Amino acid sequence: MKKKLIIILGVVVSIILVLGVKFYMDEKKLNEEMIKVVYSDEAKKVFEERLVNLDPKAFTNEGVIQSYKIDKESIERNPMGGVNVTLIINKDSELNVTYTLGKFDGNLDGGGASISKELTEKLGLVGGGSK
Repeated sequence: MKKKLIIILGVVVSIILVLGVKFYMDEKKLNEEMIKVVYSDEAKKVFEERLVNLDPKAFTNEGVIQSYKIDKESIERNPMGGVNVTLIINKDSELNVTYTLGKFDGNLDGGGASISKELTEKLGLVGGGSK
């Protein structure tokens, strides 16, 4: 009886370990794929188009938005689908935009966006109006 219990316990522990390792590997693969998408040329094009939509003079001497950097720590799966990623503007973490990237009609595109209060004010977008 005792021997049977030990064998059953061993089998249960083994199954839990195997499932845990599989879950970890699937999660790791998914994270690597998300990072690959976020750093792709296709994503760069989407980010730059979206930033120019926010600031028509972006990346010029007259623009508020001079540069952006992907916050690697912010990359995460969106529960509604796609990938959330935050862009740090002009190397100032208070100036940021968070996008949801996803495939729409087979093309990578930005879904929703969340713009920090500080960037909204700098761009003159307070109250929903434009410059």
